[in-house]
Amino acid sequence: MGIRMPLFLNTPGKGMICMTLSDFFARHPRIALAFSGGVDSSYLLYAAIAAKAQVQAYYLHSAFQPRFELEDALALASQVGASVTVLEADVLSDPAIAANPADRCYHCKKKMFSALVERARADGYSAVADGTNASDDASGRPGMKALEEFGVLSPLRLCGLTKDDIRRLSREAGLFTWDKPSYSCLATRIPAGTPLTAQLLERTERAEDFLFSLGFSDFRVRTLGTAAKIELTEPQFVLMMERRAQVESELKKYYSSVLLSLEARS
Repeated sequence: MGIRMPLFLNTPGKGMICMTLSDFFARHPRIALAFSGGVDSSYLLYAAIAAKAQVQAYYLHSAFQPRFELEDALALASQVGASVTVLEADVLSDPAIAANPADRCYHCKKKMFSALVERARADGYSAVADGTNASDDASGRPGMKALEEFGVLSPLRLCGLTKDDIRRLSREAGLFTWDKPSYSCLATRIPAGTPLTAQLLERTERAEDFLFSLGFSDFRVRTLGTAAKIELTEPQFVLMMERRAQVESELKKYYSSVLLSLEARS
């Protein structure tokens, strides 16, 4: 099943123990999962099903998630035979989020996981998990503080599974998400301190949808004042030069100018 990736943990009074995803789900046979449809939570949902855990996936939908993310989540859940509950969150109604401070992610996660935990408990699930993995740096993710406050478990992290491990295991499992690029929420395209509005987020989604339609992947269209700044991985620079006129024409419907960052995304 591809879920026997061990991590040796130093437990007071017990010495070194080995934790695997199979072990985790044996200890938590009934669990709620914050499910985004990305590489990590998709593999975790598959692993829970493979371990015969009773798992309920919850997709947190807001103005920050583009439409294709929900479509991917529902498709993956169908592939592994899991049910998904879609929870709506009006993030822009929260002043602490809409103001877009540097710690916006903390406030957003707090609001969204508050709703998830409440619904999960109402559905009879006391344990909640998410897809944080062993490669994720807590120092650069203020949202992880909110997860800790709610007692959210991160099995992939607990079991020492890195992003590379998860992609490999997902490919072995036949999950279509195995090579899906990481995709942070639309709010990350707007500079901190710039108030978030539905119009700004919708503009970003339309711009990125257009680039997807031209064959681009793993890119960002960031807001820079009234301009768009496109960030690409290095192999896509040639494609951008070929499609430059199309991209400029389309994005100028939403932005005053279109800029290309010469710093390649890694």
